Amino acid sequence: MELTYANQLTILRMAFVPCFVLLAIYGHPGAATLIFILAGITDALDGYVARKLKQKTLLGSYLDPMADKLLVTSAFVMLSIPSVPFSLHIPVWLTITSIGRDVLIALVALIIHLKTGHTEFTPTFLGKCTTTAQLLTIGMALMGNFMAKFAMAFFLPVVYSTLLLTMSSGFHYLYRSVKLIESYQEAAADDQKGD
Repeated sequence: MELTYANQLTILRMAFVPCFVLLAIYGHPGAATLIFILAGITDALDGYVARKLKQKTLLGSYLDPMADKLLVTSAFVMLSIPSVPFSLHIPVWLTITSIGRDVLIALVALIIHLKTGHTEFTPTFLGKCTTTAQLLTIGMALMGNFMAKFAMAFFLPVVYSTLLLTMSSGFHYLYRSVKLIESYQEAAADDQKGD
């Protein structure tokens, strides 16, 4: 399978994840922040390149969200560990809530796929807002090393907004999943009646 330029950028973003983790652990907040920014740039670039060069692939549709999730989750975990030398730390309860939501969504998606064969799980508006809020939380925590007063002024409101969006999007996803399963069950019942 030939890797497109967009897929190569996505893989590069995945390669940035261990770099970010190591730089964070060994107390290089400036370099860790730079790596995170570069990863964000590749995220914007791979989507642009895929559209511009018409390189949207099935592999890319799996790799891109996986790379995003790896980057965000690793940043949340690293920035939650008190011993990691950063000025601001993401509360552990927010990290657990965020990861718990992602695990729940993955499990529900797997169950739906196994039961119905459904494969398309498009991101919702609430889900996109949650991702944006998570990135903003990470950005504020990283910014605390360079603009402490500014970051501290907005950090808690951003953290609680992220918590609210994380929980809301999780419940909304569950609601959509229940509705999807019900629609498949109704369709199956109608088919049986037709027989």
